[in-house]
Amino acid sequence: MKKILIVEDDANIVLGLERALHEERYEVLAAYTGPEGLRLAREHHPDLLILDLMLPGMSGLEICKRLRDEKIMTPVIMLTAKTDEEDKVLGLELGADDYLTKPFSLRELLARVRAQLRREEATTTSPPEPKMEKYQFGEVEIDFKRRQVRKNGKLQDLTNREFRLLEYFVHHPGELLTRDRLLNEIWGYQTHPTTRTVDTHILRLRKHIEPNPENPRYIKTIRVAGYLFEAES
Repeated sequence: MKKILIVEDDANIVLGLERALHEERYEVLAAYTGPEGLRLAREHHPDLLILDLMLPGMSGLEICKRLRDEKIMTPVIMLTAKTDEEDKVLGLELGADDYLTKPFSLRELLARVRAQLRREEATTTSPPEPKMEKYQFGEVEIDFKRRQVRKNGKLQDLTNREFRLLEYFVHHPGELLTRDRLLNEIWGYQTHPTTRTVDTHILRLRKHIEPNPENPRYIKTIRVAGYLFEAES
């Protein structure tokens, strides 16, 4: 049985999430403060973390940062009442895998929970697509075995999701990749919610690999259609 930890200070939201997740046959833990959530995440090793951004004692951003600094790569879905794009980007930068803005539907949340768990299971049980240990384009070098990216020799601090996204682009050069395809392949969504998750991750990824993220050379936006990776290897 998959174990999910909810860290949320609104008791009504916690109650609703607990009921919905129990109906889906998940084991559920709950914390109402940041420090308690961090403790439970460390001690119980949940399969997924549903994490509110604003919490008493410690923010969801700080929890996410501490877990990632400790190399705890539990998938994180971040909940936020804020609509400011910077908060969402910062959450993803610190290692969150996805986000939902309150108010949200339980149906969409459950779809994202299933997608994250399905994707993590596939990642741990399936070998990587190609047999490629290293790849270089321009000033960027990727070490697939160590899961490291260097730009001009400097190690880049990519999140797990950003690395997967870059890996997928490298394995599909010159292909038009739609947002729906990326959501399905990288996040595991079989039905595609209204989300800017892909765009936000690509904005972050460009900062790690592009000479000029405002005028990308490698990951190009194809208006309306999606994205195209062209490397100068």
